[in-house]
Amino acid sequence: MSYAADPAAPVIGPLAGAVPLGSAEELRELLGTPHPIVIDKVHDRLTDDDLDLLARSPLCTMATSDAAGNCDATPRGDAPGFTHVLDPGTIALPDRPGNRRADSFHNILANPRVGLLYLIPGAMDVLRINGRAHIVTDAPFFDAMTLKGQRPKLALVVEIDEIFRHCPASLKRSGVWAPETWAGAAG
Repeated sequence: MSYAADPAAPVIGPLAGAVPLGSAEELRELLGTPHPIVIDKVHDRLTDDDLDLLARSPLCTMATSDAAGNCDATPRGDAPGFTHVLDPGTIALPDRPGNRRADSFHNILANPRVGLLYLIPGAMDVLRINGRAHIVTDAPFFDAMTLKGQRPKLALVVEIDEIFRHCPASLKRSGVWAPETWAGAAG
C-alpha cells in the first residue's frame, strides 16, 4: 500500500492516519547530525581490522537491485574467511551451489551496485562494504576458493567504494546472539 498520488486524497488501508516524512531536511531535523567520527570512519581500502573481520566471518548478506530499483537481499556464507581478498580495494565471493534462482546475479547484470553486510555469530562486529560488482566465470584466484574439491563456477568480484564498521546497536537490541531470545527458533 502506498500513499495516494494526490497528497490531499484520504489514505485508506494500513497507512490510514500515517504521516509521511517529507524531506531529507525533515529527516535530519528528526534524527540530528551524525557525530564526525561516524562520517570519518568510512574508507575505500581494506584495513588490517577489516581483513581480520573478513577472515573470521562465515556470513554476509548481499543487497542488490535490478534496473528498475526492485531490491533483493540474500545471505551468502561458507567457512569463515570465504571472502577472497584480491587487493585492498577488491574482494571476491565464490558462488556455491544453491537454489539456482540467481536473483542477485540477474540484478547485478542490470545494476552492478551491491551492499554487503558481514557478521560473525556471537560477535558484535558488523562490517559494511558497498561497491560495484562483476560476475566472472573463471580467474586464477578460483583455485584458492575451491572447497571440498569443488571449484566455483562463478565468483562475484566487488570493487569497494566504501567500507566501515557498522554500529552494533541493532545486534544488541535484537539479542540475535543470545540463546535465551531464540524462542520458536527450533524447527
